[in-house]
Amino acid sequence: MPVRPNASLAPLFLVATLAAGSLTACGGDSGSDSDTVKVAYNRSTDNKIRFKDAYLESMKKQFEKEHPGKKIKLVPIQAPDNDYATKVQQMMRSPKTAPDLVYEDTFRINSDIKAGYLRPLDSYIAKWDTWDRFVDTAKEAAKAEDGKTYGIPDGTDTRGLWFNKEIFAKAGLPADWQPKNWAELLDAARTIKEKVPGVIPLNVYTGKGPGEAAVMQGFEMLLYGTGDDPLYDPSAKKWVAGGKGFTDALDFVRTVYSEKLGPDVSDALDPNVGTRVATEWFPEGKLAISLDGSWMGQNWINKGPKEWPDWDKDLAQTAMPTQTGQAPGKVSMSGGWTWAIPRRAKNPELAWDFIETMQIKKNMVEWDIAAAQIAVRDDVAKDPKYLKSMPGIDFFTGLVQYTHYRPALPVYPQVSTAIGEAMEKVTTGDAKPADAAKDYDEQLGTIVDGAVVRK
Repeated sequence: MPVRPNASLAPLFLVATLAAGSLTACGGDSGSDSDTVKVAYNRSTDNKIRFKDAYLESMKKQFEKEHPGKKIKLVPIQAPDNDYATKVQQMMRSPKTAPDLVYEDTFRINSDIKAGYLRPLDSYIAKWDTWDRFVDTAKEAAKAEDGKTYGIPDGTDTRGLWFNKEIFAKAGLPADWQPKNWAELLDAARTIKEKVPGVIPLNVYTGKGPGEAAVMQGFEMLLYGTGDDPLYDPSAKKWVAGGKGFTDALDFVRTVYSEKLGPDVSDALDPNVGTRVATEWFPEGKLAISLDGSWMGQNWINKGPKEWPDWDKDLAQTAMPTQTGQAPGKVSMSGGWTWAIPRRAKNPELAWDFIETMQIKKNMVEWDIAAAQIAVRDDVAKDPKYLKSMPGIDFFTGLVQYTHYRPALPVYPQVSTAIGEAMEKVTTGDAKPADAAKDYDEQLGTIVDGAVVRK
């Protein structure tokens, strides 16, 4: 997942990123004529990761061949996730700079809808038979509080524990490892630290730098293993204060870093830590366990940034357990991205035509394989090429029954930032878990205007 810069560098980095992005992304009215679709999307900060560029270039060629006289202008924005969102929002504010099509993370889509940046797609969907192929959870992820749909999903993901079988063998741990609770996970990390010195026992993303990578696949993978609706209570329509489950999740993070079971703190807080996990620590045998996503294989196959032919022999996957092993015993988080049309887009009809091109079944199979996505359409999910695309795809698809989705509410990005700050405090040792949870409570009350419930 793309990540945002570490807090100490954020102001300078953001200015530089946005300035550079302005040169690439805006370019005056270039490409804004009635025959051109401007497509804004996030380009990885790792120059070796270019599968999205390659896919969109192929879609551009196909579209322009099938639509003589029409053009696709790709507008890549190379920036960490939060900075990408900021840049796109800036672009969407003005008709002069608004793209015709934009790549939107599902966790941000409602905040952009509320800000008036996006237009509903229901009139297009009503005439589009392919929409019936999408699973209900994917449809809901792109739907706003007003009941209208503002984005077309292109895949989802799940999360679990990846582990190095060779390191486990050296530590005397089983090849079919499945921790039943948090205690067993930490015990395995402690065993590795003792018996296989020189490797990182356990990576849990944390802090403000990695942004949503830390909050979603670090903290929330823990939090949602503590009980029902631990972040937002839909029945009460209120956010949940930082109670026992919240504090326990922070204490897990504190344990990982205070006992030196994780990466060095400076490395853990680096916004590019995810790239290091995928292209250095795992391939080079320096990391034993990582709480990570279903897409990891894209780094090692299909001309990914780190070719690793034996990755499926060296690594295995297992589910993240709930806190004490309580039902259902396993936990996962899912997210995803959508293609959305800005409200101020000059060519919305042509932009929709490009969405339809990308959503041709053959094209979606190619995308889900290239991006290591879990399919959100029933026809793509049954495709033989998709099913054979990557070792572990059955495992991660099987986690869908245990998965959770972030609250699709406009204030979620602010809540996420507050969680990242709480994580960083316990990671660096600047605050105890209870104190960090208390600080979070105070921020949460302000963010959601007092709409808080305690459990």
